[in-house]
Amino acid sequence: MRSEADIRAYARTAAYREEIARLKAMPDSAIDYSDIPPLTDEQLARMVRARLKPRKTPISLRLDTDVLEWLRKNEGAGYQTQINGLLRQAMERAEKRARRSVGE
Repeated sequence: MRSEADIRAYARTAAYREEIARLKAMPDSAIDYSDIPPLTDEQLARMVRARLKPRKTPISLRLDTDVLEWLRKNEGAGYQTQINGLLRQAMERAEKRARRSVGE
């Protein structure tokens, strides 16, 4: 199994860019769907569009230099995702505490 870092590193290679270009140039008629069973009318009727991830809003954020260096050292290119994850955990803990205090 490849790590996230391996996948991110591969995505920056010439081989990856060549593979993406090849796939983009491939006509739909060349795609082999034989291993995918067709959907039934019932399945199609139940389908809904789902958003799996919340929307992202770009912002400008000032961080202490040592905090940013720590994030970059530990997360590399994914440090912004790590910041979002840390803030989400803090938000969820705060919401959980608020629900508990209302329920008491």
